[in-house]
Amino acid sequence: MSRFLIPFVALAAMGGQAFAQTATQPAPAAKPAAPVTAPAAPATQAAPSAKPATPAAAQPSATQAKKININTATAAELDTLKGIGEARAKKIIEERGKAKFKDFADLVKRGTLPSNVEAEIKDKVTF
Repeated sequence: MSRFLIPFVALAAMGGQAFAQTATQPAPAAKPAAPVTAPAAPATQAAPSAKPATPAAAQPSATQAKKININTATAAELDTLKGIGEARAKKIIEERGKAKFKDFADLVKRGTLPSNVEAEIKDKVTF
């Protein structure tokens, strides 16, 4: 058994040194510091692609931040809320036709939504 183990350990030790040498090679990266002007042009090109990405990233948060008014929202707008589908949107519209919702407690009191959906949409609706 030691005939197989000793050569294996020796190979592993040599292999470890070979990998250690490749990990320390990034030293030549310090030399390209002289062509500072060349990366400036690609940075300018990268900036326009970064600028459109920022508004695109801001749009979903703006959509999420925009609250939906339960008393005036269409069925399609209500359907965008998590846990509210076509049937629940129709039920909300029917209930608000009888009387406008005063606040979240009134929405809960009328039993238009199950409790798990109430918790999901609480911060996403207004009255």
